[in-house]
Amino acid sequence: MFNQPAVNAPEFASHLEWLNTPHPLLLKNLRGKIVLLEFWTFC
Repeated sequence: MFNQPAVNAPEFASHLEWLNTPHPLLLKNLRGKIVLLEFWTFC
């Protein structure tokens, strides 16, 4: 439909705090898997 080149997502910042995993996530480990992102806030 659109003729724009694909853009790769940047790696996650190394200083992020993860709530549900024992170690930081790497995009290369998620390749080929279905990923659900949930964005939430306290307000």
